[in-house]
Amino acid sequence: RPPDEEEAEEAEVGWQEKLFSQFEVDLYQHESACQSPLDRQYHKEILKLEKAGGRKNCRIFTYTDHDRFTNLEEHCQKVTDSEHEVPSYLAERMANVRRRRQDRRPIEASSLKSKIITWEPSEEFIKNNHVINTPVQTMYIMGDLGPYGKLGHREYEHVLCTIKVDGNGVITVKPDFTGTKGPYRIELDGEKREVWKYTIENVSVQVQPEEEEREQRVFRDLYSRHKEYLSGLVGSEFEMTLPGTLRLFVNGEIVSAQGYEYDNLYVHFFVELPDHWSSPAFQQLSGVTQICATKAVGRDNVAHFCYPFTLDMFFTQGDESEDSLPQWPVLYFEVLSLDFWQRYRVEGYGSLVLPASPGLHMLTIRTWRPVELGTVAELRRFFIGGSPELEDITYVRIPSTFKGKRLSRFGFRTETTGSVTFRLYCLQQSKAFLETSALRQRMQSVLDRLGGFSQQSSIYSVLEAFQRARRRMQEARESLPQDLIGTSASTV
Repeated sequence: RPPDEEEAEEAEVGWQEKLFSQFEVDLYQHESACQSPLDRQYHKEILKLEKAGGRKNCRIFTYTDHDRFTNLEEHCQKVTDSEHEVPSYLAERMANVRRRRQDRRPIEASSLKSKIITWEPSEEFIKNNHVINTPVQTMYIMGDLGPYGKLGHREYEHVLCTIKVDGNGVITVKPDFTGTKGPYRIELDGEKREVWKYTIENVSVQVQPEEEEREQRVFRDLYSRHKEYLSGLVGSEFEMTLPGTLRLFVNGEIVSAQGYEYDNLYVHFFVELPDHWSSPAFQQLSGVTQICATKAVGRDNVAHFCYPFTLDMFFTQGDESEDSLPQWPVLYFEVLSLDFWQRYRVEGYGSLVLPASPGLHMLTIRTWRPVELGTVAELRRFFIGGSPELEDITYVRIPSTFKGKRLSRFGFRTETTGSVTFRLYCLQQSKAFLETSALRQRMQSVLDRLGGFSQQSSIYSVLEAFQRARRRMQEARESLPQDLIGTSASTV
């Protein structure tokens, strides 16, 4: 190697900065080789470089987004370095889809309405609509790794780094900045098997604090204007709940029913609103699903309803409910079957308390039906349909007309039937969400008192056990002699 020629070279390259290679200098020096306006521009720049003393770079040069190499490289990329690699059909088709600087003309409203479906798409239409078009600008940093004294041959050009910036502002550098991983290696084919090592570093000037602060102000201004734009699109006509009011919104679905005796099932349901609960006038609190034939899934016959329903309810705080837990809405339902001869049979009754916590809930509720003793009732059910029914479906839990202290179901015969699966999406809206922690500690807001409804059944069971223990203690105290009670009291 000549002693005056250095083995190492360092170049600082900016975004879309053009550094000419020896091949381009030799090519564009002659005006006859220029075919496009870009070639003629390069011809003028190279003449200026020659007058200024020649190019400063030796082996490192660049191809910008406008060069022919950029399009060619994206079109002819290979997955491996095998010389016998044949691109697949998908690779060939995707190579024709240029995701760079594509001019997408806006579609007029009239043409959009008249051409919803393109029955005979052209090749250009397929290319432009095959992928999501995100405009990308590309730049290649190249290395001329030819022998010393033989620079300017295309076969010795190798890609050192590829930089891409898409329309969303994402910068992709491949391979990545070197950092602490050590230099990259390029091994050349041939007799000498030369190995070249190179590193890539980010030498961008750090942003000054004043410029960074000014940029942050610009971003904040941009975000605030975008927020105002979005709020203008959404609007402000929202139904705000009053203080002391909780809104419960349920998007529900009756998913399936399984394990029933007869086929062709349908579900009738309704929601009972306890005291202090209300619903809008247009809200339907009941519904009936379609008749659905069952399908054998494993050991069960399953009817897939996928029946959606919507519930919108409001709870208003009352004076008498300050120290008591309010009741939660209950969904009652019954499963019935209808056969070819229009015979219908009650397959089961069930109920579920709407979930008190927001979010998604998958609930499978077991059902039962009343039965009569003897074979006559079963023969009647089999041959002519019909079966014992509840006059008041709320008897599944506590009847709405019941006002006593104890509800006895002694002598009421039932049998377990199948089950119904519900999918419930629950939303809650209340101004109590905006309250401070100090106010929440007082447990006076509606949301705070209703927050423990997921453990409502356990709370009621504990309170009932406490009341029973208290009554037993009072009865035992009344049965004891008075002198013993006085002695124990004085001792205490």
